[in-house]
Amino acid sequence: MSGFKKLYEKAVAMDRVNVDTDQIIPKQFLKRIEKTGFGRFAFFDWRFLKNGEPNPEFELNFPENQGASILIANKNFGCGSSREHAPWALQDFGFSVVIAPSFADIFYQNCLKNGMLPIQLQTDEVEYLLKAAQNQPYFLHINLEEEKVEDDQGFVATFTIHPYWKKMLTNGWDEIEITLQYSDKIADYEKVVTK
Repeated sequence: MSGFKKLYEKAVAMDRVNVDTDQIIPKQFLKRIEKTGFGRFAFFDWRFLKNGEPNPEFELNFPENQGASILIANKNFGCGSSREHAPWALQDFGFSVVIAPSFADIFYQNCLKNGMLPIQLQTDEVEYLLKAAQNQPYFLHINLEEEKVEDDQGFVATFTIHPYWKKMLTNGWDEIEITLQYSDKIADYEKVVTK
């Protein structure tokens, strides 16, 4: 995973409440065994019409919204089943940060474990961002070290993240990489136990 301390990236709005994981990555695509390649199926039922053509009314299909890596969403984002494929799909689609007033707990944890930053802000702050992102291009500064979100028009908001996850994200570590940092101690322990 790649770590970051600061980002300055394009943000887009998806002003929908209760976006569940089955909308983020529909169940028919969960048969894949790879961890990559899910981006082309993200929001599939919303992105595409029944004939397979892109849905021109879906906000992430708008030409001005292309190339964003920050998704601004609404309440209860990531609800539904606890599929880890949801953050995989969002990341593969190009998002590294999701901002919302609330997240489903398991989705929030799955984001962190997979190197994606979920930022929870106050409802009025997200309402401002959802409206501001209607005027594209719209960019946000994400400062993970200072736990701050800013735009170029004077908006500033702070968020909180557990120090453990902040360290993981800034260094680009996952939990396997943390464990491997103790490989010498693990090997020493195994020598003692197997005697």
